[in-house]
Amino acid sequence: MLQVTEIAFSCYAVTNMARARAFYEGVLGLKPTVVHDSEPGQWVEYEFGPHALSLGCSPAFKPSPDGCSVALEVADFDAAVTHLRANNVKFRLEPMDTPVCQMAMIFDPDGNCLCIHQRKTA
Repeated sequence: MLQVTEIAFSCYAVTNMARARAFYEGVLGLKPTVVHDSEPGQWVEYEFGPHALSLGCSPAFKPSPDGCSVALEVADFDAAVTHLRANNVKFRLEPMDTPVCQMAMIFDPDGNCLCIHQRKTA
């Protein structure tokens, strides 16, 4: 059983991270708290208390005026992935490990994308 504990972050897909950061940081005045550049793509987070607004630049993310995707924080990432696979959930982005978290992107029955996420402990 999946045990969701909170929303980890909301993410907007961007096609050009430098341009996006210029807007979010230069125009909106947000301060980045996480900046990550890796093989799958680029990632920036702006934290507000326990929540974060994120920007993702990767082929796995498609910009859309319909809104952003939500990341669901889970208590046990491996158990969540096992549960999702057992229920034949389609993965958009296979489980991956980053310096600060483990995450995977999945599709709901209507094709909406959700992120399953677990922060690493300090």
